Amino acid sequence: MTTETRPNPDSPILVTGATGKQGGATARRLLAGGWPVRALVRDLTAPATAELAAAGAQLVRGDFDDPASLPPALDGAAAVFGIPPLTFGPAGPETALEVARGRVLIDAAAAAGIQQVVFSTVASAAAASRGSEGKVLIEEYLRDHIALPTVLRPVRFMTNYLGAGVTGIDGISHGVHRHIFPPHEPMQIIALEDIAEFAALAFADPARFAGRTLELAGDEPTPVEAAATIAEATGLPIRYEQLTDGEAAALSPEIAETRKRWQAGGRWQADIEALRVIHPGLRTLGDWLTASGAAAIRGRFATS
Repeated sequence: MTTETRPNPDSPILVTGATGKQGGATARRLLAGGWPVRALVRDLTAPATAELAAAGAQLVRGDFDDPASLPPALDGAAAVFGIPPLTFGPAGPETALEVARGRVLIDAAAAAGIQQVVFSTVASAAAASRGSEGKVLIEEYLRDHIALPTVLRPVRFMTNYLGAGVTGIDGISHGVHRHIFPPHEPMQIIALEDIAEFAALAFADPARFAGRTLELAGDEPTPVEAAATIAEATGLPIRYEQLTDGEAAALSPEIAETRKRWQAGGRWQADIEALRVIHPGLRTLGDWLTASGAAAIRGRFATS
């Protein structure tokens, strides 16, 4: 293992959402680079925490809804990797609760004297969505209260192809990937490992990334091209179908709204070539499939 050059090498990075997709990928990447990691979890006995502990992370209990739990978790930390805890109610995203939780973490970090926070939110598009409102407010609060803030805005994850697709959208079900995206127009995607790479770059050079907002994507195939790439890599018959207006509306108002925005030309805006200058190892869909995705998708088919 190669230990990376970094500020405060003996002080841990606090990773929130460590049992989730982005937080887990970031914790693993930092540990592999020799960083001490403190993983914030709500339940120390949850099965997902065992893997983190085995990899070398220090587990600490903390909950954004319990502000008193955060100062002990932040004590002695060098920096924070944060993810806004998105919440949904019967009417859709609960923006006020999401913002409150994000601000609780930022306030606790500032009170602990932590200067660097890397926050992962969501990629921006030509038109704002209801799901992004809270994240925009959290980003503004972060910049106002933290000396060295960095915002990562990832697009859709490549691992979404591993979903079960049981709700009628995303994943691959019976050889079909269904989504809202127009079939022959580019759709940006990102590997979780690359979100973690950009976080590690920011932690290694806080001054370089302070105040920066990075829209993150690693590839932009059309949905039809993506399905063909997955089919070739896995040897499985896979095709793409776009949800109709009626099908999207039946799933939820948010999905129907997003479909309309994409039909009207709303797109994510990551500059992949510029990102590749910062991180030359940025993964394409083919790279992800070769490394792990194809085997995981075949495994899904074998158990379905």
